[in-house]
Amino acid sequence: MCGIIGILGDHQAAPLMVDALKRLEYRGYDSAGIATVANGVLDRRRAMGKLVNLADLLVTEPLAGFAGIGHTRWATHGVPSVANAHPHRAGRVAVVHNGIIENFRDLRAGLGGSGESETDTEVVARLCEDFIAGGMPPKDAAFATIDRLEGAYALCFLFEGEPDLLIAARAGSPLAIGHGDGEMFVGSDAIALGPLTDRLTYLEEGDRAVVTRAGAQIFDAEGHQTHRDTTRIRVDATRIEKAGHRHFMAKEIHEQPQTLSDVIAAFTDGDRIAPPTDFDFASVARVQMVACGTGYIACMVGKYWFEALARLPVEVDIASEYRYREGPVGKDTAALFLSQSGETADTLAALRYAKGRAHAVLSVVNVAESSIAREADVAWPITAGVEIGVASTKAFVNQLAILLVLAIRAGVQRGTIDTAREAELVSGLKLLPGIVSQALALEDRCEDLASRLAEATDILFLGRGPMYPMAHEGALKLKEISYIHAEAYASGELKHGPIALVDRSLPVVVFAPMDPLFDKTVSNMQEVMAREGQVLLVTDADGAAQASAGVWEVLVMPKVDPVFAPILYALPAQLLAYHTAVHKGTDVDQPRNLAKSVTVE
Repeated sequence: MCGIIGILGDHQAAPLMVDALKRLEYRGYDSAGIATVANGVLDRRRAMGKLVNLADLLVTEPLAGFAGIGHTRWATHGVPSVANAHPHRAGRVAVVHNGIIENFRDLRAGLGGSGESETDTEVVARLCEDFIAGGMPPKDAAFATIDRLEGAYALCFLFEGEPDLLIAARAGSPLAIGHGDGEMFVGSDAIALGPLTDRLTYLEEGDRAVVTRAGAQIFDAEGHQTHRDTTRIRVDATRIEKAGHRHFMAKEIHEQPQTLSDVIAAFTDGDRIAPPTDFDFASVARVQMVACGTGYIACMVGKYWFEALARLPVEVDIASEYRYREGPVGKDTAALFLSQSGETADTLAALRYAKGRAHAVLSVVNVAESSIAREADVAWPITAGVEIGVASTKAFVNQLAILLVLAIRAGVQRGTIDTAREAELVSGLKLLPGIVSQALALEDRCEDLASRLAEATDILFLGRGPMYPMAHEGALKLKEISYIHAEAYASGELKHGPIALVDRSLPVVVFAPMDPLFDKTVSNMQEVMAREGQVLLVTDADGAAQASAGVWEVLVMPKVDPVFAPILYALPAQLLAYHTAVHKGTDVDQPRNLAKSVTVE
């Protein structure tokens, strides 16, 4: 959500910033802009829509200068427009911002007038300019401004007449400083900064930094100068090529056999579960899982695994609700937080609520240097690599894999899984990447089915047991990228209301592998068919042999042990949604209104 770049370099900054912003497109945005200082003069360019519009503008109205800041905006306060696009400027100050300034109305009232935009960010530039007009030097003015702000922010300031100065600050939103040879950079993440440097310093909560070409001085939330470690990133870890695929989502779907193999290898040793960092689940009486979006769905599946395999009670919460309902968190509880980015604002806030209340705070994240990873007592890596598509695919599958191996580990620790069963489950895990590859071979069949789903205006997804969360995943994926309204229900709930929607125009996707609940699911499916609902049955060969009569279509999946079925059945959820979106001509990788990393509440 929003992307920030700042450069103090030896080359023209504008083209470098546009390239960096292109690498941040995956975060989601509706406008973009840059500002530079050239010969002491501050100037900016902003454009609506895709970055190509900004690039075109820079051809006709170029910006010179070796120092600059840039931004891709995802609208919060104010509609998408040039006036609301960043950078915002007031006099000698330009600023870019990711987050929400909660007290902006009070600040704006104190400054007088409404400014030139509808945004909360503009007051940051105006307040800083007000301090400069009162005689403060730029650094002190920026710090005084930051002291007045309430809310979440990653900020980068640029000043007229100061070609060797950036001020950066973070509170709630991630920000990193990049170190070059006589050059310095500021960016939202390693993906933006990867082509510019492999040495990064991640600001911590409340930090602010004075950045010049000579280096960075970092101050903590109390204003004391402090040291933050500099880490080296692997340049290949920031590559974002499509590798011959039409979309990043397609590439990431096809990477799943390898990324799944990687995470299984990282969490097993021979025929045993061996997490990179262990936690004793026998020391707690329950687990609280908290996440947003697809991560929340992974937790719903994880609940089935932990309770079935380890007999450990699990409660699952949406992060944006968990914090505010102020539920009791006991010392007998492990609180586990899932986030692909490790910076999801609601999930991070929920973690901070649980910290000190729970027995332990655990996390599953894809970015080892992220806030959630750093603040958790134990952080398990998703090891999915960079995921660019807004609709999560490989990160989701790896989240599922980690929750499964942790559930197995908990069962071993709690005595509900013996050595023979552990070895059997690990053996099955290691076969999974090959079975996922077999499922990918069904892509042409999924594309054909998707061409017909694309004609629908509403689609219903059904499942029982662990397939119920997977029905939610199928519906979410479809909504995200095809914009078709879709809902998911537990199959047994069908007769309690949703069956009123069923008629001959409604496609109903039923996830039903041959498992202990198969017969129950088929009974519910028959209720749909009796009302002329168009059933797409997603099952295995045994299920198709028993229940395909009279259905609209059947998608036959490879056979798999029911415990592993949620991981395998993520594939048809992804492929059906992807090809439906392609048929409809939507923006698959950057669907409207969505952001990859949601760093505001």
